[in-house]
Amino acid sequence: MFRQRHTRNILEAAGTTLTLIYHQTVYNLRTDHRNAVVGLLITIAQTMIFMAAFLVIFMVLGVRQSPIRGDFILYIMSGIFMFMTHVKTVSAVSGSHSISGGLIKHEPLNPAVLIAASSIAVLYRQTISCLAILWLYHVLFGPITISQPIGAVAMYLEAWFSGVCVGLVFLGMRPWAPRASTLLATAYQRINMFASGKMFVANVLPNFMMPWFIWNPLFHIIDQERGFLFVNYSPHKTDPLYAIWFSLGALLIGLLVNFSTRKHESLSWSAGQ
Repeated sequence: MFRQRHTRNILEAAGTTLTLIYHQTVYNLRTDHRNAVVGLLITIAQTMIFMAAFLVIFMVLGVRQSPIRGDFILYIMSGIFMFMTHVKTVSAVSGSHSISGGLIKHEPLNPAVLIAASSIAVLYRQTISCLAILWLYHVLFGPITISQPIGAVAMYLEAWFSGVCVGLVFLGMRPWAPRASTLLATAYQRINMFASGKMFVANVLPNFMMPWFIWNPLFHIIDQERGFLFVNYSPHKTDPLYAIWFSLGALLIGLLVNFSTRKHESLSWSAGQ
């Protein structure tokens, strides 16, 4: 137990890192509830409640049919699944670790492992939740037809990846300004309730309103997702490459801030908190 750990080659190092990520992911999955199945059921219930709330809002507004020729519930799902995956990943990554945390003091662990485990845990939860809800709707109400499944899955993974990159930026800000970072992360999630465009179709949005939404990568992802789901819809005002370039830019900024912070961060920073 007092011998320092050494890895003999790159394959052994990769295996050790993947093992640490796996165990930390399992730990994160059991954080919300000791029973993993109950934790998944809670995630599914949250998504279904969110869907029911939006369905009620649409009915109150008098919208009973999808603006895209296709299944109205699938139209609602396309926005909510992308939105929840993105914002939950941002929240998980931005709060994945702190230098004053107990886990980071154990030698095998490092920030990269904790960040990867937090993001993968969200991806696992949300994927199981999406598949379970789609299966229940397909069996109980009617068959679901997806025009281009590969493209739809790619947009789902892009929503997750962009959430990881944005979360890294907030994580790098956290040691310097903990309250401001938390406030900005929460504001980003709340703004996306509307700015993500999950309640309307981008093609019918007036041009003078586009600057309010075009900056948001999630707006592009949700609109492109609907283009892959519905055979009768072709996105004209969004670009899937924008979300990729935005994510890569946020990833670069997040890595630079985190590496710079790690050189200066001290336990004394959190002493007065």
